Amino acid sequence: MSELDQLSINALRFLAVDAVQRANSGHPGAPLGDAPIAYLLFHRHMRHNPGHSKWTNRDRFVLSNGHASALLYSVLHLTGYKVSMEDLMQFRQWGSKTPGHPEYNHTDGVEVTTGPLGQGFAMGVGMAIAEKHLAAVYNRPGFEVVDHYTYGLVSDGDLMEGVSHETASLAGTLGLGKLIYLYDDNLISLDGPTELSFTEDVLKRFEAYNWHVQRVKDGNDLEGISQAIEAAQAVKDKPSLIAVRTVIGYGSPKAGTNKAHGEPLGDEAVKQTKRNLGWPEDKTFYVPEDAAKNWLQAVDRGAKAESDWSAMFANYRKIFPQVATEYERVQEGRLQDGWAQSLPQFPAGGKPVATRTAGSMVMNALENKVPELLGGAADLSTSTKTVIRDSPNFHIDPTGANIFFGVREFGMCAIVNGMAAHGGIVPYGSTFFVFSDYAKPALRLAALMQVHSVFVFTHDSIGLGEDGPTHQPVEHLTMLRAVPHLTDFRPADANETSAVWGLALERKGPSFMALSRQDLPLLDPEKQQVFEGVRRGAYIVEQGGDSPDLLMVGTGAELWPALRAAEKLNEQGISARVVSMPSVRVFEEQPESYKASIFPDHLPKLAIEAGASLGWWKYVGRDGDVIGLDRFGASAPGPTALEELGFGEDNVVARAKALVERVRKSEPAMAER
Repeated sequence: MSELDQLSINALRFLAVDAVQRANSGHPGAPLGDAPIAYLLFHRHMRHNPGHSKWTNRDRFVLSNGHASALLYSVLHLTGYKVSMEDLMQFRQWGSKTPGHPEYNHTDGVEVTTGPLGQGFAMGVGMAIAEKHLAAVYNRPGFEVVDHYTYGLVSDGDLMEGVSHETASLAGTLGLGKLIYLYDDNLISLDGPTELSFTEDVLKRFEAYNWHVQRVKDGNDLEGISQAIEAAQAVKDKPSLIAVRTVIGYGSPKAGTNKAHGEPLGDEAVKQTKRNLGWPEDKTFYVPEDAAKNWLQAVDRGAKAESDWSAMFANYRKIFPQVATEYERVQEGRLQDGWAQSLPQFPAGGKPVATRTAGSMVMNALENKVPELLGGAADLSTSTKTVIRDSPNFHIDPTGANIFFGVREFGMCAIVNGMAAHGGIVPYGSTFFVFSDYAKPALRLAALMQVHSVFVFTHDSIGLGEDGPTHQPVEHLTMLRAVPHLTDFRPADANETSAVWGLALERKGPSFMALSRQDLPLLDPEKQQVFEGVRRGAYIVEQGGDSPDLLMVGTGAELWPALRAAEKLNEQGISARVVSMPSVRVFEEQPESYKASIFPDHLPKLAIEAGASLGWWKYVGRDGDVIGLDRFGASAPGPTALEELGFGEDNVVARAKALVERVRKSEPAMAER
C-alpha cells in the first residue's frame, strides 16, 4: 500500500469517525474496518460519474449494512458527489442530507435505502436482474449500451437475515455474473462475537448457491482485495462473494469488539485512534490536500467514462434509431404514447370473471405497449395468473418478461424494489395476499423509497374458501393501507381491475392489488363510468334515487352483496345509494368537496368489506355500521364461508334496515333538542 493510498483511506476513516462523534450517534466500527474496501471500489474499480449520479450505465453500489452510512457519505463527499463537508457535520441531524441510514432520492449517490439488514443484499440482486434484462433487450453487436456491475458491501448481519438466503439462492440460479458483493467478515455482531449465533461456513454455503467465492485474509491488503475484485469480474456466469477479514473499529482501543459497533468511540478513544493511525489528534473533518486530490480523480474519470459512453450511444442511435429512442423512454420512466388505449373494457352482461383472471388479461393486453413490465410470482404463477404468455422465461432468455421467483415472498418483493430503483423497467411481484405478511418489510421499504414497484396479491379474502384461515387474509388490507405512500387497490370487477392496472402504471410510487379468486359479475363501464370513478378512488355505482335512505360502500367482491341488497331494500321501500371504493389512498387525495359528495354527512352509512373493520369508522361515523371480519376465517367452500361470516345479501339487508330504523328513531330526539 502506497503512502498516498494510506493517507486517502485514513482521511475516509476519520471523516466517518468525526461525523459519528459530532452527532454523538452512529456506528464507527464498520467505517474504520471497511474504508480500504470502499476506497478500492470508488477510486479504482467502479465506473461512476460523481458529476452525474444518475448516468444510466453507471456501476451501482449498495451499502447493505446501512448502519455504516457515515462511511458512504464520506466516500461520496471525497469523490465529488453533492455531499458537502457541512453535510457530514450535520450527520443524523434534522433536515440534513446525511440521515442515520442511507435514503434513496435523498442523498446524491445513494442508490437504495438500506438499514434493515438483508434488504440491501436483496435489492442488489434486483439491480443485477434489471441490468441483465436491459442488456439483453437493448445491446447490439459492438454497442454495449447496458454494461455495468452491481457492487455491494454486506455484513454478518446481512448474511444472517433470511432474505439474503432467499435472494442469494435465486441469484445463483440466474447466474448473475455482474453482481459482486464484498463481505465484511469481521467476526463481530452487536451482541458480541458471531460465534454466539453464526458458525456456518459462509463460503461453502454460497458455493452451494452457485456463487463464485473468494477469501482475502487481511482487510488492509489492497492488492489482495483488488485482485479478488478483478477475478470476480472475469466470472461471467456466477455472482461473486468476496469474504474480506476485517477488524471492526480498526485502530481504535475498541478494535475487534462489539463496543466499536453501534456507539461513538468517545473523545478520548477518538484521540487514541488518531494517534494509533498517525492522524492529527487536534483536527476534525480534516482531509489532507494530497488525499483530496487523489480522491477527486473520480470526477474526471467519471466524466470521461460517461462521455465515451455518450459518443458510443450517438453512433448507436444512428444505426438503431428506434431502439435508442425506446431505451431513452424507459430510462426516463415514460410510458409509450397511447398506452392506455390498450387497457381492455369488459361489456356489462358478460360472463363473470375473477379479478385475478382479469388482471392476467390486462397484463397480456398491455404487453406490446408496456414492454418494460417485468416480474413474476413466488411459485404461484398458475394461481396468481401473472404470466406474460407470449414472452420467454427470463431464466432461459433474459429478454423475457417472466421471472420465476420460487417460494421466496420477502426476497421477491425486495428484488422488485431493487429492479425499480435501478430504472428502465416497471417490476412486479405476485403471491397470495395472506403471504404479504412475509413480505411486509419490503413493502414498507418500497413505500419509504417511493419506487415504482407493483405488488399483485390474489386470493384476497375468505372467499378463497377451503384452504381456511391460514390462507384467508383478514387484517392485511388495514395493515397495508396504514403504510404511508403505498397505494391500495381492491377492484370489484374486471373493469375496475383494468382501471386499477392503468393507475398502477401511471402513478410512479409503489402500489398493491388485492384480487379475487372467485368469479365476479361485471359493472357497466359506460353507464357507471368505471374508469373515471376508479381514478377518484371511490365513486357512486348506484344512486338510490334523489333522496336515498342510506349509503352502502363496498370494496372488491363485497360490492356485489351491497348491490344485491340494494335491490331487495328497494322492494321493501328503502332506497340505498351504493359506493365502490377501490382505493382508499386515491380517494384521500381527492378534494374535500368530492369526498363530501361521496360520503355526505346526512346519510347513514354501512361499509361492507371481508376484512378488519378498524379503518372503516372514519367513513361511516360513530352512528354508522360496518360488516367486517374481526376474527379469523374458516375452512369451507368460498360462498359458504362468506355467507356464514355475514357477507351474504340477506345479512346486509338486515343490517341496513336496522341502521335505517335506528337513525329514524333517533331523529325525533334530535329534533327535540
